Amino acid sequence: MAKPEIQPKFPENAYRELKPGETYVPMVPSNVAVPELTTRSIAFGLIMNIVFSVAATFLALKAGQGIETAIPISILAVGMSGFLIKMGNRASSILENVYILAISTTSGYVAGGTCFTMPAIYILSLNTNLEISNLSLFLQIALVPFLGAILGVLFLIPFRRYFVRDMHGKLPFPEATATNEILVTGASGSAAQAWILIYSFILAMVYNFFSIALKLFNDKFTTGMTKLESIGKEAVHTLALKGGIFETLTTKVKAVIEMGTGAYYLGLGFIIGLRYASIICAGSFLSCLVIVPLLGRFDLDQLRMLNPEVASTSAHDIWYQVPRVIGIGAIFTAGLLSILKMGKVIVTALSQALGGLFKTKGGVSTHDRTDEDISYPTMMILGLLTVIVMTVFFRFGVLNGMENANWLTLVSVVLALVIAFLFTTVSAWAIAMISVTPISGMTVTTIIITAVLLSVAGLPRGDGGMLATLLVGGVVCTALSMAGGLITNFKLGYWLGASPRKITWSAIIGSLISVVCVGGTIMILSYKPGYVGDGALDAPQANMMAGALKSFLGTGEVPWLLYGIGIVMALLMELLGISALAFGLGMYLPMYINTPILIGALVAALVKKSSKHEPTAKARSDKGILIASGLIAGAAIVEVGVNFLAILDEKIWGVARMVGVEEKIVGKIMPWLDVSGRLTDGGTNPELLARFGNWFGLIAFLLLCVFVYWDCRRVKLPKGDTPALGD
Repeated sequence: MAKPEIQPKFPENAYRELKPGETYVPMVPSNVAVPELTTRSIAFGLIMNIVFSVAATFLALKAGQGIETAIPISILAVGMSGFLIKMGNRASSILENVYILAISTTSGYVAGGTCFTMPAIYILSLNTNLEISNLSLFLQIALVPFLGAILGVLFLIPFRRYFVRDMHGKLPFPEATATNEILVTGASGSAAQAWILIYSFILAMVYNFFSIALKLFNDKFTTGMTKLESIGKEAVHTLALKGGIFETLTTKVKAVIEMGTGAYYLGLGFIIGLRYASIICAGSFLSCLVIVPLLGRFDLDQLRMLNPEVASTSAHDIWYQVPRVIGIGAIFTAGLLSILKMGKVIVTALSQALGGLFKTKGGVSTHDRTDEDISYPTMMILGLLTVIVMTVFFRFGVLNGMENANWLTLVSVVLALVIAFLFTTVSAWAIAMISVTPISGMTVTTIIITAVLLSVAGLPRGDGGMLATLLVGGVVCTALSMAGGLITNFKLGYWLGASPRKITWSAIIGSLISVVCVGGTIMILSYKPGYVGDGALDAPQANMMAGALKSFLGTGEVPWLLYGIGIVMALLMELLGISALAFGLGMYLPMYINTPILIGALVAALVKKSSKHEPTAKARSDKGILIASGLIAGAAIVEVGVNFLAILDEKIWGVARMVGVEEKIVGKIMPWLDVSGRLTDGGTNPELLARFGNWFGLIAFLLLCVFVYWDCRRVKLPKGDTPALGD
């Protein structure tokens, strides 16, 4: 009898619907034994988890965009396999790489769920107002997303077979398909793709280091730069753009064009694509170049009739308190529409999941490795423990001392469970269809619904009420993020022959590491550059949650008119066939985030059209995705590192002063690195530096775009040849 072997080619029926009577056999059949969860896969997965937890956290807080970690990590895993072959070791099996992804990709899922909610604690000053110690705060920031991650896993398991097996060939799974192609293609052990990721990673680190540490150019170009926030040791205010069209647009028309110059924006735009980036940017243009100039003709009292929170008639304040709030209404509506659209899917998937529960013993229909789940008794125990921990945490850690604390705890836990369950299938379906899930829309929907229902249940307004509502939203947000990401890993496992049970446990272990790294990064960044004030991280989603909480449970007033306009606008977008979530996010996010993302998407479109030879165009586009992934990771890592260095610098100098060491002996690292600051101290005109830094930032970003386009075009593929991305 022939020994069972791995299929030499990827199954032909992997991406299409099966014919009647046809079955799908994975690349590594269930009766074939290969290395799976090995020391190698666990160690590399944990390393990637730590690195990408930091990168994904920073990117979410800086640009309001999550980072899809599956593609770059799969490339690195394939590259590691090639390196091991050259060192005389065996190549990693394709299933080892699947488990590497299961462990490490939780970094992006946890970062997305945590960063969209937890920084609101700092934005609302809940940590100081409620006198929460750093240790308690870290435990909250880490525990809430971990509970959410567990719920996301448990709620998704019953639906796995429906999405992965029963809907085989009917759902495209774009991100899973791209990742799968990398794993299958890289099974030979080639390290060429990893090299592209490495040099783009280094390039982004150097580029962003020049900007944020050496300050050779600004990290944001603007036509309305009326002050230089910081030159040298003290703040210097100067009119950097005197006279001319820009001053007129800024002060009279109140139309300001801004564009971030960080390398991660270019990478994000390249991966997001032109259509989605265009919709986001269209929302931003409507906010900043239509609504703001229109309202700029109103005086302060008239503006406060729209929103009492408007502080001045500046372009930024008008945008922040009017069109930005309209965007929140649109995002909220997009979240509700998602549930309505997925109603049939939820019912169908749930009925099949319950049917599997009663027809199979222990939740496992066969002893097939490729179809084994965590047993239902184990799921029940994990679920029960999660609910108990959540109940104790809410009762004694959040709601303790409030009137009707027991009742409020019950309502909070039930809301978290019900909303997370309802949105889980929405998140999984969205990932399976378009690889994008409206987490921010669903989370702000959760925040508003929870705030209203808890208020009815007796939750008092104020800091305590806002914290309780935010933590419920944090649990739900991470659950949705985890469910959406885990379905990708389940599909990869189905195609290649991995164990769903091992993927699940790998994800749970990985999420435990991720919450520690993500929570630590959030706390580090709260010190430098912070989430409030000049130079602070935008943390767009967290600011959105904070705004909703302040309106419903804080000192603010609910801007019903603006929310209502956002609802109508979202409905209009849906009628036009445009993503209401993308457009609403564009209205909500600052323009300087959206414009460079659009430029990055334009570069990607040019690369795709750079050759009429379709295989060549595809090879160039694939290389661009690798470069974009490297730019995102490298730029994010270096900015987190520089901010950490700035904190360390301050702590070291603080200790030095306490022991009486002179500054000239100890010195400071960051001022020494700050070239612009040293030039100003040396007598250089600060206004000249402001102009130079502003325009050179724009030039540097455009040069980076040209380099990416040129590097992608270096791929030349004669007819009949296979892609050679390293060329």
